[in-house]
Amino acid sequence: MARGRKTVTIRDVAEDAGVSLQTVSRVVNGGPNVRPQLRDKVRAAIERLGYVPSLAAQRMSGSRSYIILAINDRERTLADWRERRGTDWVDQMLLGGILTCSKHGYRMMVELIDTHSDHVERELGAAISALQPDGVILTPPHSENALITGLLTERGIPFARIGSNAPGPGIALTMGDEGAAHLATARLAELGHRRIAMVAGPAQYSLSGWRIEGWKRAMRELGLPSDGLLEAGDFGYESGTRAARALLDRNPDCTAIIASSDQMALAALEVARERGLRVPEDISLISFDNTPIVRFTQPPLTAIDQPIAETVSRAVEQLIARGPDGADDAVIEVAAALVERLSTAPAPGSA
Repeated sequence: MARGRKTVTIRDVAEDAGVSLQTVSRVVNGGPNVRPQLRDKVRAAIERLGYVPSLAAQRMSGSRSYIILAINDRERTLADWRERRGTDWVDQMLLGGILTCSKHGYRMMVELIDTHSDHVERELGAAISALQPDGVILTPPHSENALITGLLTERGIPFARIGSNAPGPGIALTMGDEGAAHLATARLAELGHRRIAMVAGPAQYSLSGWRIEGWKRAMRELGLPSDGLLEAGDFGYESGTRAARALLDRNPDCTAIIASSDQMALAALEVARERGLRVPEDISLISFDNTPIVRFTQPPLTAIDQPIAETVSRAVEQLIARGPDGADDAVIEVAAALVERLSTAPAPGSA
């Protein structure tokens, strides 16, 4: 029976190069105090043996763990997974994070923490103690939870705040939510729409407010009224149904709706159908998120594509580059884009 290939260890590299384990560890970790000749010998041995450093080997230097920890909302993530809703926030987060971490010899790990839990400090503290991450990525709404950001600051752990532009510690990153909502509204106006409604997200997310501001600013600049054309949901399908019904009850002349999540856009699509409205002939729809499911609806939905993977990648790059003593800079914005499909068309009677 064929035997499996032997795993190459840091000890094998040390023996092949004729140096100590500590020297190999310093070379692997980019540490100081290694003569150029020895560094070249170790690198040649690594290449020759095909050695891939383990986390244990990397940690021998004692200065870094080579782990970036991402914290996501437990309640919403588990609900999406259990109901198989077709959202891909976590997938995109992993795509951007894992690839960028791997490029730098890091590993990315994800923990689910309930931001509303009375035990959030204990849960997050336990994860930090167990993993000793070199940096933490906070996603909404954790990125604006003062208890979480305060704990990380107190422990001296660098962190990135996605979906937050508030002053304070941590690297702030946004996905251009206000500009994206403005872009969607302006595009609908170009198509001749004048009664453009918005289904916003929950107030606990700052990005919900940014999207409202972008929509209102565009409406104001275009000389269009926005009164009575706003409803809020919680990003979920049921709340989108309630919001779309309320908007259409109040505004039977509404010809376009921007929904702040794909689930709420799907709900608006169904509400339109139940009222005998054709999409896009009678009413146009634009969604936020651009998860895979919107490509397979009838019609496929025009959507704001959020650059989740790119934003998380930027967060990882910043955390690795700055290290524990890095200074905070201005807010980093990764702009979103509008992907046009068949759910948008010229307003009725505008042709």
